[in-house]
Amino acid sequence: MLEQAFNGLVGGAFFALLALGLAVIFGMLGVVNFAHGAFYMLGAFGAFVLLDSFGVNFWVALFAVPIVLGVVGVVLERLFIRRLAPLDPLYNFLFTFGLTLILQDLIKSRYGVQSQPYPRPSALSGSLDLGLFTYPTYQVFVLAVSLAVCALVWLALTRTRVGMIVRAATEKPELTRALGIDVGRWVTPVFGFGIALAGLAGVLAAPMRAVNPLMGADLIITVFAVVVIGGLGSIFGSVTAGFAIGLVSALGNLYVPALSQTLVFILMAAVLLWRPAGLFGREEALS
Repeated sequence: MLEQAFNGLVGGAFFALLALGLAVIFGMLGVVNFAHGAFYMLGAFGAFVLLDSFGVNFWVALFAVPIVLGVVGVVLERLFIRRLAPLDPLYNFLFTFGLTLILQDLIKSRYGVQSQPYPRPSALSGSLDLGLFTYPTYQVFVLAVSLAVCALVWLALTRTRVGMIVRAATEKPELTRALGIDVGRWVTPVFGFGIALAGLAGVLAAPMRAVNPLMGADLIITVFAVVVIGGLGSIFGSVTAGFAIGLVSALGNLYVPALSQTLVFILMAAVLLWRPAGLFGREEALS
């Protein structure tokens, strides 16, 4: 059971990184970024292409790919998202949904639908003795990186002036504007940062999971459920719910495998019936 619980935490690490990016983007822009899963997929393919075509190793890709995708996110927000923001939120949802299909088909046309292999870095091969059981070193590394990134983001948001402005604009944008803070100037970098987090999760996933054009589509629906459970726009709630859902999914696979594919959505329905704004959301976020 402990080993399966640790599996859940490792799976939750990906949910937490993706949900963190989604929560920040939704909180500040009010945009349901359906393309988040596609950028997760691009992160994994970016690492694969760098290694396969240019011989660039995992450690360089771990830093380079998120930065490049973050820049792509900045350009995307400036050219398209910002123009659609004053309109009904459905327009941006449809745009990001269409963008997802385009990115997936572009990757399919070049690499097909077969999964691409990506080796684990030699420094992280083998297993670690965790006392009660041994566990693959790379999975422990993924969990450590996710926890470190989430902690650093939280410290930046709570301990720096810029972070406090971004957090205020994310969680209470109207009140922040009323205090005379220009929320608009932070929208573009925050969107790029959210996309970079998706790219980081993709690079981390490449040595663990099948690198294929649909890997983001298979994950994004669950990540949306995580964000809803944590509370729309709640950064802390999204990260907490990400790790919690990872645990629930792993233990569900162990004890109730028949419900393993639907357990997350059953939990989401139960949470929404109890707290429509999510576990850490605010009721005013629904108005």
